[in-house]
Amino acid sequence: MLIYLPIAEMSVDAVVVLAMGGLVGFLSGLFGVGGGFLMTPLLIFLGVPPAVAVGTQANQLVAASVSGVLAHWRRGNVDVKMGVVMLIGGLVGTTVGVWIFGLLQRLGQIDVAISLSYVFFLGVIGSLMLVESTRALIRGRRPTATRGKLHHHIWLHGLPLKMRFHRSKLYISALLPAGIGAVGGMLVAIMGIGGGFLLVPAMIYLLNMPTALVAGTSLFQIIFTTAVATVLQAASNQTVDVMLALLLLVGGVIGAQFGTKAGGYLRGEQARALLGLLVVIVAARLAWDLVTTPPDLFSISGGGGGW
Repeated sequence: MLIYLPIAEMSVDAVVVLAMGGLVGFLSGLFGVGGGFLMTPLLIFLGVPPAVAVGTQANQLVAASVSGVLAHWRRGNVDVKMGVVMLIGGLVGTTVGVWIFGLLQRLGQIDVAISLSYVFFLGVIGSLMLVESTRALIRGRRPTATRGKLHHHIWLHGLPLKMRFHRSKLYISALLPAGIGAVGGMLVAIMGIGGGFLLVPAMIYLLNMPTALVAGTSLFQIIFTTAVATVLQAASNQTVDVMLALLLLVGGVIGAQFGTKAGGYLRGEQARALLGLLVVIVAARLAWDLVTTPPDLFSISGGGGGW
């Protein structure tokens, strides 16, 4: 069933878009990430202009993240205080990111910037996660030794403005989670992703948070940063396609519930290994598209409704 997207200025199969939303929602609940790292490339592969894919994807992340958070909340796997501190930094990062996005759009470089950002961030983070989780799986018969590392302190924990997070049993500088949130907020605005693929490993390895709390807390912060990014993108850059967002929302909410249930059957290192592998595959596909000759050497696109 074809449906017309007014901002993207193209027609798509509604069933395909719903299925894509369901897949990303499933990953959101399974890994505790927004899933935008996969959805934005999928929309680009579908033919949606990158600028519209980024702006609209942020909107879809809101519903998928809310659905995932509710499931984690019922299990008591959300550190609200940590999430609020990360959110403060995330809102600052989102505002700056939307401004950078608009600047690149006016310069006509936004499509290339989005693709290069995906290849770099996904390639680096995915490779690191895959290597670490593989080592953890190999050492899987010694869980007590692995658990001990979660409380290893590094120099970053000596930053000022220390705060106690009782739910995560941590006493660290508030600047650290706020800084991580700021980076995640910029990624939401520029790449249309919740930043979960970066937030999740950062919360585990930099904040030393218990793995059980990471997914729910990450999604809690993602809800608000993506909501702000959507409003700013629509008002400043006109890159949010409501019709496309609605289809993604429906699929995302349904998929997140199934993903959360499936996540209960995976150990932390198994989930990180699967996520790392998926991130690397997406990065490789985008890198391939950047270096290969496109089928149409000349094209005219008007991301966001302009020429």
